[in-house]
Amino acid sequence: MTLNLLFITVTFKKKQETFDEATHFENVSQRFEETKSKQYTKMSQIF
Repeated sequence: MTLNLLFITVTFKKKQETFDEATHFENVSQRFEETKSKQYTKMSQIF
């Protein structure tokens, strides 16, 4: 996206995700879901 204001040009570029970052994000998401599932199971046993 390019924005021109008073003879100044500002360009915003979306950061490209590397393979390592994508892998890390996938692992974090998976662990988050596992933790959420465990918490749900424990809470359902209480009630």
